Amino acid sequence: MNENDLIKLQTQTQNITQIFTKNGPILKDGTFDSQKVKDTILEMAAALLPKEKTDSLTEWMEKHEFFTSPASAKYHANVAGGLAAHSLTVIYQSLVFAPMIFSNFIQTKRAESYDFSAADIFIAALSHDFCKAGFYSIEHKKTKNYQGNWVYEPYFKVKSENRNLGHGNESALMLLECLPEYIHKRPVLEAISRHMGFSDLSPNESFNYSNFLQNPLVILLQLADQTAAQWWDC
Repeated sequence: MNENDLIKLQTQTQNITQIFTKNGPILKDGTFDSQKVKDTILEMAAALLPKEKTDSLTEWMEKHEFFTSPASAKYHANVAGGLAAHSLTVIYQSLVFAPMIFSNFIQTKRAESYDFSAADIFIAALSHDFCKAGFYSIEHKKTKNYQGNWVYEPYFKVKSENRNLGHGNESALMLLECLPEYIHKRPVLEAISRHMGFSDLSPNESFNYSNFLQNPLVILLQLADQTAAQWWDC
């Protein structure tokens, strides 16, 4: 990555973030319009990717309930459609932070080892939580309402039949289901796999973990994911 690459990236990220601003899918309080969220993600994808890749992504997301799943059972975006809203917020945060982070990174000796486009950033952010698509079921629990009457309230619960190879790793595998060519883009897969930092690693994966932090996309995605949840409440 060099100065020319950075200038190109800055232009790309600015153009894509304008789609978010224009559509206004997510408000400052973290509430969102599910249809606007979906439309914005697909509009961004169409602006960055060839049609066949956009179609493949869309087909996978529709099939796996990406646009209707929650982002969690009880934490951020724990409502229907929350996964897509959270992912879009991470996309936005990633694109906003990217020029600043990469302008600093290109001053270092490792700059020549990495080269990212806005499309790579978009893909990493979009797919970082693919493992949560269709991951939850709706259950009901008996509780008292404000009038003191017993009612059954719905809540999300992880499906008991799920098999998962780890939060980040599972999401990386799911990205390869719809865009197998990303097997040749290891830095993108690393960012997805390690976006949770130390909180989602086995002892073996923790060994030499600092090496992954040499990849600026790992840092970028971790920052975007945390700020989406803690600043935007989404």
